[in-house]
Formats: sequence, structure tokens, C-alpha cells
Amino acid sequence: MSDKNISELLKKRKMHSDLLEFAIVLAFIFLIISIYVPRAIWDEEELYETQSRFNMENMFDVQDFYNSLMEDYNPDGLWAIKVVNSVRDSLTGDSTYLGEQPITLNDKSFTVNVPKGYNIDFDTTFGFPMTRRDTIQDTTATIVLFSEDLSRNDTIYIQKKRLGHFQSDSNFVAFLDEVGTERVEVVNYYDTYMPDSSMYFCPVTEKPYLISIKDEGNTVRVDSPIEETVVRNRYAIFAFKAGNHGFIDDGSKSWDR
Repeated sequence: MSDKNISELLKKRKMHSDLLEFAIVLAFIFLIISIYVPRAIWDEEELYETQSRFNMENMFDVQDFYNSLMEDYNPDGLWAIKVVNSVRDSLTGDSTYLGEQPITLNDKSFTVNVPKGYNIDFDTTFGFPMTRRDTIQDTTATIVLFSEDLSRNDTIYIQKKRLGHFQSDSNFVAFLDEVGTERVEVVNYYDTYMPDSSMYFCPVTEKPYLISIKDEGNTVRVDSPIEETVVRNRYAIFAFKAGNHGFIDDGSKSWDR
């Protein structure tokens, strides 16, 4: 075999080798895509489902607060949001804003009946329970008191801020010392928020949730507006799918059954 033929054969083998390596790289990339892209799409579907159900819970709670003010429900979720938020704002400025109170919104004047504890219930309903650790700086005072039970002087330790109270006691004898201390205290609180108009709309379809009043106005139901599965293409060969996210009927959630 001539040198020329050998050279051409080597070139063909190299070309085949390069094509094989390229095919292996493409197969590896496709394998990675086929593993991670579906997982990312599933996560997106779960995110929308969680957000939608969170919105429905808020819309049901808004109706519940609206009912406590007006003694009925209102299928207009945006109006219900405005009313319950307005009352909460009024209570922020005036803690005595209770009982029958006049209110004007969007040029409409009407009366609400604000129950006691409305602001507390509002903040705990529309809020996330949280905890934090606070460092408390304190001063411990050492004092001497005459103990009538022991018939002698007794040394006790108190918070310095209470020193004046003990000094006014007829059994107070002496103040001996004070020591600064620090302690960590766990505090439970709510990270509150105000329900807003965005919660009235499904994050997938951007359509409003379906609010229906039942049992002669005694109960309310909130439904997902998705009637048929929503399918959206992702990366040509994959698809995002969102089905109906359920409902809340008189406080009973379909996804908890």
C-alpha cells in the first residue's frame, strides 16, 4: 500500500473517531437534559400548584373576615380584599375602631361591624409563624432584707429595675452589689402581610378564582379556574402541565382529603 493510501486511510479513521467522540458528547448532553429538565419542569409545576393553593387559602380567609364584618359573603374577591384591608388599616391608627363603624371605599359608604380582636386574628391568619433569638441585657442586684419568717437579715437577688420597689419596703436593709448579665430569649412572632389583588388570580391562567356562595348564603367555596389541563411547550420536546388545583369548600380543602 502506497504512502498516499495509508495517509488517506488514517485521515478517514481520524474523521470517524472525531464523529464518534462528537456523538458521545451529544448523547451525554442529551442524557443530562433528559434527567434535569423534566425535574426542573416538575418543580415549576409544584411551585405554581403551591402558589395557587396559597392564593385560594387567602381568598377563603378574606371571605371569612368579610363575613365577620358584613355578615355575608361577596363573590367579588377584589372588593372583599379592599374592605378587610381597610378595616385593618383603620385599627392600626385607632385601636378603638370597634363595633359599628362607617366606612367609605370607592365612593361607596356603608357600615361594618368590627369584632373585638379583629386585628389579632387578621395578623395571625395573614402571617407566617416565626421565631427569633433576642439577647437580653439585664442587671442583677444583691440586696439585704429583714425576713420576718426567719427573724434575721436575708440576702436576695433581684432585677435592678425592681430595686426601687424593694427600697421602699420597711424591711429593706442594704444594697450590696450589682452584676450585668446577658441571656438569650426565644421570641415567637408572626411575619404578617396584607392580602392583595394578585392573590385573586391563578398564577397559571391569570384568571380570577371562582367564588361561589352556597347554602342560602351561609357558606362559601373557592375554586381553581383551570377547567382543562394547561400544556405549555418547554425546550421543544418537553411540556409544562398544570391541572385543576382544587377547591376550598366551607373551610375543607380538597388537597387535604
